[in-house]
Amino acid sequence: MNQALQEEFRAKTISAQQAAALVKSGQQVYLGCCTSYARAIADALAARSEELEDVTIGCSNIIPPMTVLDCAHPQAFRISTYFMGYEERRAWKAGRADFTSVHLGQVDQWCRETFHPDLAFFDVSLPDEEGYMSFGASGCCMHPFIQEETDNIVLQINRFSPYVTGQRTKIHISQARHVVWADVEKETIPGGPAEEDPIVAAMSRYLLDQIPDGACIQLGIGGVATAVGYGLMSKNDLGCHTEMMSDSIMALMKAGVINNSRPKFIPGRTVVGFAFGSRALYEFLDHNEDLFFGPFPVVNNPVNIAQNDNMISINTAMSIDLFGQVAAEGMGTRQFSGTGGQGDYVRGAQLAKGGKSFLAFSSTVGVGSDGAPKSRIVPTSRRRPSSPPPVGRAVMVTEYGVVNLKPLTTRDRARALIDLAHPDCRGMLTAEAKKLGLL
Repeated sequence: MNQALQEEFRAKTISAQQAAALVKSGQQVYLGCCTSYARAIADALAARSEELEDVTIGCSNIIPPMTVLDCAHPQAFRISTYFMGYEERRAWKAGRADFTSVHLGQVDQWCRETFHPDLAFFDVSLPDEEGYMSFGASGCCMHPFIQEETDNIVLQINRFSPYVTGQRTKIHISQARHVVWADVEKETIPGGPAEEDPIVAAMSRYLLDQIPDGACIQLGIGGVATAVGYGLMSKNDLGCHTEMMSDSIMALMKAGVINNSRPKFIPGRTVVGFAFGSRALYEFLDHNEDLFFGPFPVVNNPVNIAQNDNMISINTAMSIDLFGQVAAEGMGTRQFSGTGGQGDYVRGAQLAKGGKSFLAFSSTVGVGSDGAPKSRIVPTSRRRPSSPPPVGRAVMVTEYGVVNLKPLTTRDRARALIDLAHPDCRGMLTAEAKKLGLL
């Protein structure tokens, strides 16, 4: 790095406390998403809570702890989000969050039409020789659009934030008002295969039978996606175009199973929106030219996804009714996460030549007050709007089987879904289907 750039970094360097002091009451302030969250500055802002009122925090899918929710005067802050993680749900339960339903492929619209930041704090990587810093493991998916909405930007430079490559993944020192040097380790989840669960194992076996050599895969988060990911080691010549990069995808790349020899959208590279996993995963991402990170409107665009032949998307759901309506972001009046990218990948995979989209979920969720299993397959979705077609026409998988709903009539769809239910729930579902005129 030349002397002029070094001097610019020195001149713009301030402390986390000084960065937090830039925030004024009544402002909208962006703090980050998932593993690209400006935690040191956010903590300094929480320490100022008694000096502030009516500050709106823009963020999504934040991994705990979010100290603005537990500070001396948490009423000073309100959360605005398009996708709820653990911390946003905490704020929602406390009555201090606003939610906007947005497909991840349309997060640019949330930035332009819903949340208008007065100030943005970005967690970024160490600078390169030209003065550029990467948006890191998660920031690439949407930070370029926040950047378009404000030039009042403070960068939290963090050596634990990987320098990733792709499209719109960097920001230059000249584009920042200030920088804060703060080394904060990334939030992690354990890597490697999870301890085997018989229900997850059954679903993953069904799914693995459906994935051919040469397929291009997208895996979500959770036990089924993890089991399928590590179960793909016996396959050959896989590609990967995925919303989320996980440890299992890293393992498949290291083993040469994912070589991206067949995808047509960005051939030769694993296409990624964001990453969440172990520390080893973040180290793998750093300056890795085999990966292509991009904003969600690029990575989650169904038209781009559909360019890949034999596109296989695997996601989950919270429930499905006998009409094929899927609830994936919440149940009843309870908001759990968000519309997310499920619909983007269902559409993209269904449009692709040879593509298939799977929704995998256990047939039950706990037991009711009578001790009977509570079915995720329900007669009707009475209390909450459900995901529209084509999500409800994906291939459904439970521990009891797999069925493609897309070509089925309403009557055959109900029969097929009852067969996917827990045996103890099938009698009730059959009786309800008859009342609804489905059987």
